[in-house]
Amino acid sequence: MAAKSRILVIGPTGYIGKHIVLASARHGHPTFALVRETAAAAVDLTPAQAKLFEDLEAAGVTLVHGDLYDHASLVRAVNQVDVVISTVGFSQLKDQTKIIDAIKDSGADIKVRTLPPPQTNQHTYTHASLFDMQRFLPSEFGVDVDRGHFVEPVKSMLDIKVQIRRAVEASGIPYTFVVSNCFAGYFLPTLAQAEATGLPTDKVIILGDGNVKAMFVDEDDVGTYTLRAVDDPRTLNKVLYMKPPANILSHNELVSLWEKKVGKTFERVYVSEEEILKKIQVSPVTLSLSYAIYHSVFINGDHTSIEIEPSFGVEASELYPDVKYISVDEYLNHYL
Repeated sequence: MAAKSRILVIGPTGYIGKHIVLASARHGHPTFALVRETAAAAVDLTPAQAKLFEDLEAAGVTLVHGDLYDHASLVRAVNQVDVVISTVGFSQLKDQTKIIDAIKDSGADIKVRTLPPPQTNQHTYTHASLFDMQRFLPSEFGVDVDRGHFVEPVKSMLDIKVQIRRAVEASGIPYTFVVSNCFAGYFLPTLAQAEATGLPTDKVIILGDGNVKAMFVDEDDVGTYTLRAVDDPRTLNKVLYMKPPANILSHNELVSLWEKKVGKTFERVYVSEEEILKKIQVSPVTLSLSYAIYHSVFINGDHTSIEIEPSFGVEASELYPDVKYISVDEYLNHYL
């Protein structure tokens, strides 16, 4: 059995980063987490932050001291691994060019060879041996930024991800772009209501007609699928889409599922696209961003309208049918 790749996670304490780094350790990869030297030793950590560092230590994750803005420390960290996964937040997306530069300046010998296709996949793919190359997974974990249709203010933010994609491709560094669509932990606790702080008690606000399909994935499953992909030649230089079939639901279907579980019918209040666009214009920045994201999901259908073609993408649940993912149905049982 081939040795598993050594993985560096940049941004391991962020929202999705902690799921990725723990999934890496759980799947047997020698795992490294880039943290500032003072971070783990800080005395003013919140209980959640302290617990995360304890979990990382218990999982056998190696903390590597470094900083996105310290080139020498980035190069040292990259030199220890075979795969780099970035999970940095929006404010640092543009600065991922610094990771690209560190990979190019590291000792990595980037060689890509073309191999014949396996019996299970008839299109030719490229592959590089573990220690001849590094694969880079930039911070994505949302919608396909190349193929979605976005309105401001989120469009400008996602354009940065597009720029990073082009920079990765131009660098010659092997890559995988991960499209995980809706995080279950972000959308499901409010039943996908943009302004709600919890589950409905009497009525549900639905954007559009409620019939546009959306895609929800549990964050731990995002980690599992991502880590299954890092050593898989079928995902090399491709977009990895996460679309587990049981988790493709419209907003109306999601509400009906919850109604069945609680034995109650809620009033459904539908908000037109025109009203949504007005809310985007007049709302505070954070809420405006949320509405723009929800517009992409529930009006434009950007999570489910893309036809995945072998030339650019693969779908995770098809590649890894043995993964027992958490369905939306199961996820909602947590709130009963």
